[in-house]
Amino acid sequence: MEEQLPPDHHAGLATRLNWLRAAVLGANDGVVSTAGIVLGVAGAAGSRAAILTAGVAGLLAGALSMAAGEYVSVSTQRDAERAAIEREKRELREEPEAELAELVAAYRAKGLSAELARQVAVELTAHDALAAHAETELRLDPDELTDPWQAAFASFGSFAVGALLPLLAILLPPDGLRVPVTVVSVLIALTLCGWASARMGGSPPRASVLRNVAGGGVAMAVTYVTGTLLHVGGV
Repeated sequence: MEEQLPPDHHAGLATRLNWLRAAVLGANDGVVSTAGIVLGVAGAAGSRAAILTAGVAGLLAGALSMAAGEYVSVSTQRDAERAAIEREKRELREEPEAELAELVAAYRAKGLSAELARQVAVELTAHDALAAHAETELRLDPDELTDPWQAAFASFGSFAVGALLPLLAILLPPDGLRVPVTVVSVLIALTLCGWASARMGGSPPRASVLRNVAGGGVAMAVTYVTGTLLHVGGV
């Protein structure tokens, strides 16, 4: 018989996978956006100094934008979680019997008998009523709410790490090799990101990798051609 993991283990695992998936996607964004910037400048026959300036500016702007967006998003989520917990506290204080009945009904819905469901609900309520209701009704742990600062730093770091690859790939090789080296490096990185995100989501990696590589390839081609056209046009 397959061993069933406790609910808190499932919740913790899901949270870790979500953070890891977000980190992979942040790195993927850093790779694609920075590659587009540096290849666009290279297409316009920009000097190494110009490419470095544009790449670093793109890295910082993108990472800060990702961090700010994640902070706002997770702060909104955290506010909603706190409001739900406060509402649960109020209901437990004002209508304890009705809340106990809700808990019993929730355990009955999970397959427990009426007697066992009531016994479990009573014992969990006596131990920690808020935790029991938050886990069962809200799927929340009152002591482990989402942290917007952690999300912001994680997004900043993952984007910056991803952005470093195309920046170094275009700065380190000789001038004649900088574009092909960057393109190959970025396509390899996108392949790995697509594979990782598919594995974490439990889906076949082929489609994810192809989408990732195709999207990044189109982005690099468009920005490089645009930079070349601007250079030719003398803009």
